[in-house]
Amino acid sequence: MDSKERPRAAATVLNGAIIDAIGTDIIAGTLRPGDRLTLEGLQEEFGVSRTVVRDCMRILESMNLVYSKRRVGIVVQDPSHWNVFDSRIIRWRLSGPGRDRQFRTLTELRVAVEPMAAAGAARHAGAAERLALVELAARMRLLGEEGRLEDFLAADIAFHTLLLRSSGNEMFASLDEVVAEVLTGRTHQGRMPDHPREVALQGHERVARAVAEGNSDEAMRQMADLLEEVRTAVA
Repeated sequence: MDSKERPRAAATVLNGAIIDAIGTDIIAGTLRPGDRLTLEGLQEEFGVSRTVVRDCMRILESMNLVYSKRRVGIVVQDPSHWNVFDSRIIRWRLSGPGRDRQFRTLTELRVAVEPMAAAGAARHAGAAERLALVELAARMRLLGEEGRLEDFLAADIAFHTLLLRSSGNEMFASLDEVVAEVLTGRTHQGRMPDHPREVALQGHERVARAVAEGNSDEAMRQMADLLEEVRTAVA
């Protein structure tokens, strides 16, 4: 990394830490709707320049966590305005006091979307994608049986990301980061067993096989069964 890249990387890390700190406080309710923030106050709190604070506020504003009002300052938004599909908001909610409700609502979203995505993948996926799904399911079994949860998580994310992106539906594909955060949160919040259950391993294999065979009805049915196991586990 050259001398120009180092300051840029450091600034990105600093901005991320400030955004995480304020975003977490908003999600947790430490900062409540209607609370006011000022650039000057945030500069003093974090010991950074006005430019850094302003950049961070723009990002939080893009998530609808805050809004700027002339002669008032920066105001915390009501939760009804939050961009609840933003992966960072999902991450903060899964780490906060409302994590149980967030797991439930996100799992319900998956139940509504992923069976249809699996059916779409059975119709639209290319030969390479079909083979990759079968290979990922096999890798998940190997890693799951060995209890390598972080590696299992990476394979699980890759499996569901590929399924969504192969569905032929750009709306489903756009949810890949949402599903990745749910899967990550479940593992990092201790909601996964040390060795994934056999029903989950078989479920991924059956979904992959149905997609590989181009059987859309079976792919939908198997994904629905797999997610029912997930829904029960996080209930």
